[in-house]
Amino acid sequence: MQKRVAFHTLGCKLNFSETSAISRLFTNEGFTKVEFGEEADVYVINTCSVTEAADKKCRQAVRQALKHSPKAFVAVTGCYAQLKPTEISHIEGVDLVLGANEKFNIISHLDNLSKRETPGVHACEIMHTKTFVPSYSAGDRTRSFLKVQDGCDYFCSFCTIPLARGRSRSNSIADTLKTVHEAVRTGIKEVVLTGVNIGDFGKNSLSFGEGGGETFFDLIKALDKVEGIVRFRISSIEPNLLSNEIIEFVAGSNKFVPHFHIPLQSGSDKILKLMRRRYESQLYANRIETIKTLLPDCCIGVDVIVGFPSETEEDFIETYNFINGLDVSYLHVFTYSERADTTALRIPGKVPQEEKNRRSKMLHILSEKKKRHFYEQQKGKTVTVLFEHENDDGFMYGFTENYIKVKTPYNPLLANELINVCLENTDDNGIYFLEREESIVNNQYSIFNLQSL
Repeated sequence: MQKRVAFHTLGCKLNFSETSAISRLFTNEGFTKVEFGEEADVYVINTCSVTEAADKKCRQAVRQALKHSPKAFVAVTGCYAQLKPTEISHIEGVDLVLGANEKFNIISHLDNLSKRETPGVHACEIMHTKTFVPSYSAGDRTRSFLKVQDGCDYFCSFCTIPLARGRSRSNSIADTLKTVHEAVRTGIKEVVLTGVNIGDFGKNSLSFGEGGGETFFDLIKALDKVEGIVRFRISSIEPNLLSNEIIEFVAGSNKFVPHFHIPLQSGSDKILKLMRRRYESQLYANRIETIKTLLPDCCIGVDVIVGFPSETEEDFIETYNFINGLDVSYLHVFTYSERADTTALRIPGKVPQEEKNRRSKMLHILSEKKKRHFYEQQKGKTVTVLFEHENDDGFMYGFTENYIKVKTPYNPLLANELINVCLENTDDNGIYFLEREESIVNNQYSIFNLQSL
């Protein structure tokens, strides 16, 4: 009887990409992949370390796995496993802990799937992690998350990622294209470029060594020529690495979509300096202005942190007003939490939790206003939607080129299809809603009317 394996991923798109690559290692060994909520012989939990909830979420996932299969073998990997391997090994029910260097060698550690009295722990010093293992997600959705870069050399004062993933590194463009062509064969229509600091692509290439011989700009020019992929989407990219030539190239590309996610973290130059960010607010504002000049309908997402040590009310209001004045589309708001071994711990002036919560709420409200305004700006425009497979209470969802969310009653014929629609009306939550199709031609849908619920 085939062994069954289930996966649970915490955190970012990069983790989802790597979980998918690990799952293919198991299927190549004859395992059957099942959902995490089902009985399995092996459970693999891929962890995150960005927030202080890492420990809690990891424990919850272990308990959930053993609830379904008390005798199952439980392996924990990912960023939290690299940072706190001993801590994880003390969680009841964990049999194996794999750090950054070993997660893609997981099969070699599974000679015996019996529960272990003493968990196996394999997590070397992060300075010894220098390999780059390509990965892409497949089968989970119509978009594929393609890992093009790993690690980070920035050491922002609040961040543990360099400690969890090591130095910035990547493959050559030629090797990256090989991975893309693998993804093409799975039938996906859209590829999302992901990594820890993707704008650093090529800086420490395994093929060219330190200093590199290729750049992120070189990469996207090569990807733009790949046959079989209709859309490429750039995930989070640092503002100091998002050059004008990249923006100009996206503006003239038929495959790279008008959507950028650009971390800001703070609109106060004082706080940006304490965070050890590599830009000031004026550079960020210039990037937004350039994008909107060349791509007026571009969707722009922003990361921002509230409650960083020494952030006064004046600093926060400066951030709020700065973002409010930017032509951006949505925010990802993070509440600062202390992370072990980061230099931010030495910065005085802790912000009370209730004050962090208040500031976070204000920015969440601002985000909703920005998003609604952006959606309203798109009304009446003809766009293309790529619908996902999932049936969510009778509805399915998709995204336009510029990341407008659209929903329609579930129809399996629409899954993984690029559909032209005219944006008209939204539902009560501000999401554009497609109620009926007008005609079908060669299994492709023509322009849809969007009706309100």
